[in-house]
Amino acid sequence: MSTSHDTDVIVVGAGFAGVTAARELRRQGHRVLVLEARDRIGGRTWTDTRLGHDLEMGGTWVHWIQPHTWAELSRYGIGVTPSPTPVKGYWRSGGTVHSGTADELLGLVDRGMAGSTEESLAYFPQPYQPLLAGDRLAEVDGLTVRQKLEQLGLGPEEFDAVEGMWATNFSGRTEDGGYAQALRWCALAGGSWQLMFEACATYKVVGGTRGLIEAIAADAGVEIRTNTRVVSVAQDDTGVTVTLEDGATLTAAAVVATLPLNMLDSVSFDPPLSEGKRRAAHQGQASQGVKVWARLRGEYEPFVALAPGSAALTLCQVEHVADGETLVVAFGSVSERLDGADPAAVQEALRTWLPDAEVLEVASHDWVADELSGETWPMQRAGQLTGSLAELQRPEGRVFVAGSDYANGWAGFIDGAIESGMRAGREVHALLTTVDAFPAIDDTVLSPS
Repeated sequence: MSTSHDTDVIVVGAGFAGVTAARELRRQGHRVLVLEARDRIGGRTWTDTRLGHDLEMGGTWVHWIQPHTWAELSRYGIGVTPSPTPVKGYWRSGGTVHSGTADELLGLVDRGMAGSTEESLAYFPQPYQPLLAGDRLAEVDGLTVRQKLEQLGLGPEEFDAVEGMWATNFSGRTEDGGYAQALRWCALAGGSWQLMFEACATYKVVGGTRGLIEAIAADAGVEIRTNTRVVSVAQDDTGVTVTLEDGATLTAAAVVATLPLNMLDSVSFDPPLSEGKRRAAHQGQASQGVKVWARLRGEYEPFVALAPGSAALTLCQVEHVADGETLVVAFGSVSERLDGADPAAVQEALRTWLPDAEVLEVASHDWVADELSGETWPMQRAGQLTGSLAELQRPEGRVFVAGSDYANGWAGFIDGAIESGMRAGREVHALLTTVDAFPAIDDTVLSPS
């Protein structure tokens, strides 16, 4: 590679996609520089010490059915540990709180979950090729999760519980969440909604996600500059120029941008990214929720609680019980409905399930208001799978986009970020080692989806 540039590849963002791409490219012999706007690596995965515990403020759960994540855990000798198994179940419907065993709650949601996922393998027989079904996908991709649930003829309690589960999975309104995204997740779990649910909220990384991303970053052996924000990327036939917030510039042969979809237009590209990419970024992901950790007075029997998507919190589960206290994690589908940093507001929300709950302390991070994320975990809106995914994945000249938002498989999970980072690494390596001319920039105008 020519030494006329400051480095061969600049990776924008040090989340799982960015550090994975950096590692793969460095192993191929390329000079790589990672630029991270935050004061830490990890992006939307962040293990922070709060409430006397190492808490996952963002991405948390992993599973062996997520092949890229499991391969990385195996590579670095990192294990997993389960969350407590729920014994009790609480669910709200029609303004009334119901309670029973956790198995009774799972039984309540079974018909709705099975009905809303039964077509998963029909539309995604090979889920890592999510567009394989071709034209047949368009109709199902046009549905929202809520529209599908309304077709199932569920009773009021069933509907409210299942709708709350999907609102939690999407970290957003079921009126926005794409039904095809729900089918993709279930197809990746072999068509089993129960296994999908286990993958979503059961096994955590021993020592936290921080240990895994630090292991990948250390293995990459590249320079990672934190507190370094990129404001623009310009490319021509000779290379790429990256301009930083302080006005400094850096040059490279290629750039990997790992910006979340909701932040893709926060960096200026010259020439502009395609209309299809810009349109998808303007529309944004469906995820606009909130995640809250809370210390409760008293030792609660492990439970899981569900509420409809209209509630401030849609799911809550116990994560730790000791010394007269209980640590719970809870999720809401709309961050504007709840200030996760306000103990009184969180207590009020939790009391819709547990009338006597006393919140001692809370911890939360508003990812939606975060100017570097603008979303929680990435979840597609109706129409975005067939309307945007292929275009978002398509390289434009020397610019490549990567991240869990753009994954083929477990989009919305660490696994999707790693998968996407590996793909970007392969594509950039092919570009840098080709003997042919660099591909022309295609700014094809796409018709609206």
